[in-house]
Amino acid sequence: MFREAFNDLDTSLEAEGVELMKCEPNYNLWFGDGESFELSTDVARMKKEVEKWEGKDGFERYLGFLQEAHRHYELSVTHVLRKNFTSLLSMARPSFLRHLLALHPFESIYSRASKYFWTERLRRVFTFGSMYMGMSPFDAPGTYSLLQYTELAEGIWYPKGGFHSVIAGLVRVGERLGVTYRLSTSVSKIALDSSQRRATGVLLSSGETITADVVLVNADLVYAYDNLLPASSTAKSLQKRHSSCSSISFYWAMNQKIPELTTHNIFLADDYRESFDDIFKRQLIPRQPSFYVNVPSRIDPTAAPDGTDAIVVLVPVGHLLDDNVGKGLEAHGEQDWDFMVSKARETVFSTIEARTGARGLQNALVKEFVNTPQSWKDVFNLDKGAILGLSHSFFNVLSFRPSTRHASIQGLYFVGASTHPGTGMPICLAGSKITAEQVLKAFDVKKPWEGTRSANGSKGETRGLDRVQALPLLSNFHIALLIAFFMFIAVVLRFDVWEGFGEGIWH
Repeated sequence: MFREAFNDLDTSLEAEGVELMKCEPNYNLWFGDGESFELSTDVARMKKEVEKWEGKDGFERYLGFLQEAHRHYELSVTHVLRKNFTSLLSMARPSFLRHLLALHPFESIYSRASKYFWTERLRRVFTFGSMYMGMSPFDAPGTYSLLQYTELAEGIWYPKGGFHSVIAGLVRVGERLGVTYRLSTSVSKIALDSSQRRATGVLLSSGETITADVVLVNADLVYAYDNLLPASSTAKSLQKRHSSCSSISFYWAMNQKIPELTTHNIFLADDYRESFDDIFKRQLIPRQPSFYVNVPSRIDPTAAPDGTDAIVVLVPVGHLLDDNVGKGLEAHGEQDWDFMVSKARETVFSTIEARTGARGLQNALVKEFVNTPQSWKDVFNLDKGAILGLSHSFFNVLSFRPSTRHASIQGLYFVGASTHPGTGMPICLAGSKITAEQVLKAFDVKKPWEGTRSANGSKGETRGLDRVQALPLLSNFHIALLIAFFMFIAVVLRFDVWEGFGEGIWH
């Protein structure tokens, strides 16, 4: 998706100075019983890891899981990520409907994984990724096994200097094309004409009005409807929709390296399902959380001074109190949040030390930044502090998800986690292309990226050696076997008929 975006802008990641570094292994998963599992794109490595727990048949089932997840990925890219769903009729497209059941949207990731993995350990290994969609693996549609597939088949790549280097590359491209970026400039509302049916620009908090032919909103969509637009029934209905989870996120500077940790680490709760139920059903901080630890300095030396580590920890928790359902986190003042953060920090330190053998983490911490559900809401304007926008349950995606264009206000468009196609940087990037195509179509402008070279550098011509030629369903050998088989049957039947008349050779 990222290569395609830069290609569409007639450049490339490399040309914009973005250096991608492959993380190997993808993850280390740490269990409470002292065992660990290494996820990798290396097939030999994965064979060893899977067979350790489920034997040789287990590895064969793993390949079957990959095949299904591959199908989920390719079908989703073709029929979801590159297509808009502007109405319920969009879901009736024959090209989409004929693949619907193959995407397993009515089964959970966990139930699909259970068909391929027969131990609870491996079921957890191959389903925790639903956290990236802000969903429990027991509720997330089976389609989302595509997340595991992309990492296992294509790997995890880290942009040197951090993800901001990708953003900086896009900014440079925009500036060359004449874009002016006004940072630290807050918008108080979207300006509409007298009929309230067309967007005419934005009103800044400073009182300045910027006029525009098109207003493209990349703020949290629920926040935008609640705070930047006039009150409406749509805004009220969005408040009633299920949201994703929130997080307590730590950003740590350590005065020493923590060699026991790899670049990506997952610590799974022993009470796996109960932990997710606390987050997604009860909207609480789990009694025993699963959490993610990233050590960027393990792969990128520029992420921390020599001899030290930078660490990012994400502890998924429930979102803020939802008055519509009476569930969610509620803190009465800063003191409550301080207690919750302190408890989460203590749990993270003790879990890492118990499972990896690392020591002295608390003493090694020299600087800390924290985000809580409250700061996600107050600083980043995320409704209920939900870090991944609206939920991705079946009735919150495709045609059921808020549209990329406002239904009644002309010239007003949306991108981001809560509109189609959904959350996550690559998916939001795919959504931005869909929205850009909508805007261009409204102005009858040809898409400038049509006809550009493909993202993989293909020249668009196929030579003889590279022409795809499907083999016949049956080889000449198999055809000969079938002919011999049918001749044998014919002879046997003929003998039986003769024998029935008392004239067969057996007499």
